[in-house]
Amino acid sequence: MASNAFHLDPKNTWLLVIDVQNDYCHDRGSFGQMGIPLQSIQDMVPRLVSFIEEARQPGITVLFIRTQHSEWTNSPTWLTRRLRRGTEKIVPICVEGSWGAEFYQVQPTPADRVVIKHRYSAFIDTDLDLILRSHKVSHLLLTGVATNVCVESTARHAFMKDYQVILVEDCCAATSPEEHQGTLLNISKYFGEVAQSRSLLAALRGETVELSASSPTGK
Repeated sequence: MASNAFHLDPKNTWLLVIDVQNDYCHDRGSFGQMGIPLQSIQDMVPRLVSFIEEARQPGITVLFIRTQHSEWTNSPTWLTRRLRRGTEKIVPICVEGSWGAEFYQVQPTPADRVVIKHRYSAFIDTDLDLILRSHKVSHLLLTGVATNVCVESTARHAFMKDYQVILVEDCCAATSPEEHQGTLLNISKYFGEVAQSRSLLAALRGETVELSASSPTGK
């Protein structure tokens, strides 16, 4: 597949950490209570924690995205979406002020920005775009949960707002390999680049690297 040789400038490249929260990742969270498989997500998080720490060293800015729901933001369409697809057990997710809405094994520093979102895309009804453009950000490294839902929704939206999108393959996860791989293929074909964290760390250090779009098998 086609490859792209480039480097990343930490001044205009930001790392987005999307929805790494208890309800999506912890066994006692909403997904765990609904019996949704979490092993792939839980296996990914330590890699993400290491990537965040290493990416800070060249001076990259880290922005955390957190989903938060309340009676003020829930619409009938939003509340009934799972009922329409036949989910039997409905558990509230990421309710404002709840343990489930707290971050899971990642923690913003005082220097980091946290953006609260209420829908899948981090650009919908938030100040994310304003923040990025105010700091002249052009490249976004996307990580987090779930690859095929909030990460992909944010990636598509970012591309259509003319940001350079790079999905960090080994620092995203979905509840199934098929869903994860489907997003990798979609992003690499239509919306940006897919790369491993080690290649991106090298690029942030000023090295020129080859970022090859992942195959549908992720290899």
